[in-house]
This record gives sequence, C-alpha cells and structure tokens, in this order.
Amino acid sequence: MDDQQFQLHCDEALTALYKTLLSAADRYGFEVDQNAGAITIEFDDPPAKFVVSPNSPVRQIWISALVRSFKLGWNPQQNAFVLPDSGATLNELMGELVGRQLGEDVRL
Repeated sequence: MDDQQFQLHCDEALTALYKTLLSAADRYGFEVDQNAGAITIEFDDPPAKFVVSPNSPVRQIWISALVRSFKLGWNPQQNAFVLPDSGATLNELMGELVGRQLGEDVRL
C-alpha cells in the first residue's frame, strides 16, 4: 500500500470511528473529540484518556489506552485496520477498550 492509499483508508476508518463514538458518547458517558487527524476519548469515572491516531511512516493506526499501545495494520481481506494478535478490527477493539474502562459491555 502506498502513502496515498494508506491516507485514504485511514481517513475513512477514523471518520467512521469518530461518528460511531459520537453516537455512543451520550449513552456511555464519555467525551470524544477529533483534532488534527487524532481522536481523543476522555472518561470522568474512572478518569482516563484514550488517543487514536494515524502513524503514516509505518502505515498503522495506533491506540493509546489502558496504559498500553495497540498497533493496527491494514488487512485487505477484511477491508479494515486490524490488530494482528487478535484479528479485532478498529471498531471492535475500541468497543472492547471502552467497555473495559467503563466496566460494562460496549459494542460500537
């Protein structure tokens, strides 16, 4: 995948994730913001901040959450950014991470 293809896939994935998080924010009680290509999710109780951002040089989307870093690469078979270890897509992983933070089952 070249830089232009990565940017296209990344923009589509992050825009879709942001819209999904916006619709879930009121229901689950967290704040979401998008700035300069990165998405920030902030929780009041318990307090935490997650950051989802593109890493263009390595063509990945990185998530910083729960004192860990998750690196997702493009999977053409799934047409999605995927965590190699588990096979979870970007939205599936974010639902799992938000759910762990809130202590409840969250599906995005």
